[in-house]
Amino acid sequence: MTQPNLETGASEFFTADHARCDALWARVEELVDEGDDTQARAQWKAFDAAMRRHLAMEEEVVFPALDEATGMRGMGPVAVMKHEHAQMRTLLDRMGALAERGELGAMSDHGDSLMMLIQQHNAKEEGVLYPMMDAALGPAWPRLVTMLARY
Repeated sequence: MTQPNLETGASEFFTADHARCDALWARVEELVDEGDDTQARAQWKAFDAAMRRHLAMEEEVVFPALDEATGMRGMGPVAVMKHEHAQMRTLLDRMGALAERGELGAMSDHGDSLMMLIQQHNAKEEGVLYPMMDAALGPAWPRLVTMLARY
């Protein structure tokens, strides 16, 4: 699966990355349902890495730039998104521990909770935060692209 293109702009890039992560999770579920434990674990690792990459790009590059541009530092939509990211990481950690123990069915069950959280989160980001990013960070996007390319 290819990485989304950073050159498309903030909203387009991060929305495409949401879709990429969703597709990776769908493949994990398929493999668990098929009973292919080896491939399911490998696909889990790819999904987990993609999710953590996405969260890190937002938290380490884009959110600080948005806080600086808007003056909201520690308040508003960014604070809510960071809180939800922490919830996602907690679930990812639990799921990873289950996957390591070979409890793929239980891991997949936790995925239902994770995906519900992700879907609600993504709707807020795509409907509110990303348009705000486009408006506030437009001129800074080329500089941010250089920073994001490291991920």
